[in-house]
Amino acid sequence: MKALIFDKQGTENLKVADVEKPEPKEGEILIKVAMAGVNPIDNMIINAIPGIKPMPHIAGAEFAGTVEAVGPSVKSAKQGDRVTVFNRYFDGTCDMCSKGMEMLCRNGYITGVMSNGGFAEYMAVNERNAVKLPDETSWEMAASLPVAALTPYHAVNRAGLNERETAVVLGASGNTGRFALQFAKEKGAKVIAVSRKQSMADFGADDTVSSENAIEKIKEITKGKMADFVLNSLGEKFWNESFSMMGSNSRLATFGTLTGPQVSLDLSGVYSKHATIIGSTGGSMREFKELVSKSPGYKLKVWKKFGLEEGQSAIKALSSSDRDGRVMLQIS
Repeated sequence: MKALIFDKQGTENLKVADVEKPEPKEGEILIKVAMAGVNPIDNMIINAIPGIKPMPHIAGAEFAGTVEAVGPSVKSAKQGDRVTVFNRYFDGTCDMCSKGMEMLCRNGYITGVMSNGGFAEYMAVNERNAVKLPDETSWEMAASLPVAALTPYHAVNRAGLNERETAVVLGASGNTGRFALQFAKEKGAKVIAVSRKQSMADFGADDTVSSENAIEKIKEITKGKMADFVLNSLGEKFWNESFSMMGSNSRLATFGTLTGPQVSLDLSGVYSKHATIIGSTGGSMREFKELVSKSPGYKLKVWKKFGLEEGQSAIKALSSSDRDGRVMLQIS
């Protein structure tokens, strides 16, 4: 089969090569990959994260496709099923898994980071990671559920957002941002998008403000109360601003470090606001299944689709100033 591989880190080292097609083992299914989402984590795997294994490596943390074959003892999937894949390996037996937090499995890892990923024609996965898709769910949406959608879905759930509250989403036009707007609106909250783009109302935003005057605008919109919930997936550059957007008894959730991981924190501001800072990663298997079942009702914007042979261009496109929507790899 063909796969997008690298034998040493660097986007310039990505190449399409013929590699051995996997065979499904006990409890595994073989997926013919239709579509893969391209995410910042893939860029980090290819360029920055040390100790990636195996080498040569296939990235791709987010993908969906059709079941090609099933291994021994598989009961939950059959040939021809359209599936998307929960991208965290989990053993199902540790204390975290027992609590329904498979994304924190003591023996787990992210597919495409410490194992080969979905930037390939075929991928073998444990049957418990595959979730059958509704007929109405497009391949583009299916390949956006494991990372771009599940990550903010879990963060919004964990924050306990409700219909009496105001939510602010920074980076609202990004991979996770457009989904976060929809999930916050789904909870009934008043939703404010921080973005330079004006199309955020299509994804559930009640108001859109630019980052340059966001704090003043949010103060005006909320009549000085500020936000009950702030989602900062960007990291260091906008940390102080996102903290200033928080009102009394508010929550700030973070799951990204696109602009850097190091921030300063005024503890007096945390306790005087009675604020909660939430670190969030991935989501549970229960949440993933719930998200898949509801996926026909969500919106997605795709900017560009590339083929495997255009892998270098796809990774570079993530940082394009013109990007407006998702970057995808169409594989079959």
